[in-house]
Amino acid sequence: MQLSTDKLMQDLRAVIGDAEELLKATAGQGGERIEKVRARAEESVRIAREGLKAAGEEVGDAARELNGRVHDNPWAAVGVAAGVGLLAGILLARK
Repeated sequence: MQLSTDKLMQDLRAVIGDAEELLKATAGQGGERIEKVRARAEESVRIAREGLKAAGEEVGDAARELNGRVHDNPWAAVGVAAGVGLLAGILLARK
């Protein structure tokens, strides 16, 4: 799951970077319609960048909290992991 989240974050960063490059490349273009589209695109990039930053902070906070709980209760964490593994094994063996 962490790998797919990292890939998604990387893809979003690439899209934001590409959009910023496109905005820079079309900076010399004129016209009322182009200006409106550029303004919407700039706002969308700004919102996406803020959302990406907030999501990264939330993931980091959750990971730190989980890490702290595992360190505080290592045997409980082992028990939960074993239970999830057993349940997954039973479900997969049925198919």
